[in-house]
Amino acid sequence: MSINDPRLLFELAEQSTVAEGGEIAEGGSPWRIVLRTFAQNKLAVAGAVLIVALVLFSFLGPLIYHTNQFDDNIQITNQAPSGAHWLGTDQSGFDILGRLMAGGKSSLEVGIAVGLVSTIFGLIYGAISGYFGGVFDSVLMRIVDVGLAIPIVFLFIFMAEIFKPDLTLLIVLLTVFSWLVPARLVRGEALTLRTREYVQAVRGMGGGSWRIIVNHLIPNTIGTIMVTVTFQVADAILTLALLQYLGFGLPPTVPTWGGMLSDGTNFLQDGYWWEVYPALIIIVLAVVAFNFVGDALQDAFDVRLQEK
Repeated sequence: MSINDPRLLFELAEQSTVAEGGEIAEGGSPWRIVLRTFAQNKLAVAGAVLIVALVLFSFLGPLIYHTNQFDDNIQITNQAPSGAHWLGTDQSGFDILGRLMAGGKSSLEVGIAVGLVSTIFGLIYGAISGYFGGVFDSVLMRIVDVGLAIPIVFLFIFMAEIFKPDLTLLIVLLTVFSWLVPARLVRGEALTLRTREYVQAVRGMGGGSWRIIVNHLIPNTIGTIMVTVTFQVADAILTLALLQYLGFGLPPTVPTWGGMLSDGTNFLQDGYWWEVYPALIIIVLAVVAFNFVGDALQDAFDVRLQEK
């Protein structure tokens, strides 16, 4: 088969894409480099372990540690930590440890959902913008710039005054503005990837734009995607906590870490420290854990690119 045979060029383009994505490259060595570099980062490993622990704590914990998180119990309000209530009770008589588990479920659901959906939408938007370039790219990026210029917290406060946000609506609102950063990052990757030889070969073979974007550009942004998801989850958890603290998040009947922190600060001067610090600590731990993992993934993929 001649080197000028179109079929050979097309096969080479497909193989180059897989190799660039790290699935087939010297026995899968790029992914081994990523895993090895990640494993060498002790903070990243600790962050990953902590994320798993938080997920188990929030979703499996209530199955082991049974508490009533629906009905107020004024007979046991503001009780200090004890054998009956390991982290004490709050102003409504809810067991704080059980409240942390229930609040973690809501907080992690929002964070993970927003992180995944916003990254996927930003990925598609950025890949299309970067691939086509030119005036089309400029228009799409100006939309992103306008979105990034909007003060999100104040907009959410305004929206909360109009609507009564539930879990689904809050996820949608956070996603509407969270996809902007992933879109810009992926767009930068796409601008570089569209000039690669394998993309030119597919285009020369008559491959359509959608095929190039889906089969060649998007798979080669996997490093950026994985890093972005972790940061997006952390940002969503922190934003939700901030909104709850300001009183413009989910209804009080839905437990969240931010809502617990907001309610607890009203009683901090009375010496009820257990109503504030557990929620504050777990929010910090969750955000830091996802950031540790994101930083490590970024470093790991940088090393992979350097050794390719």
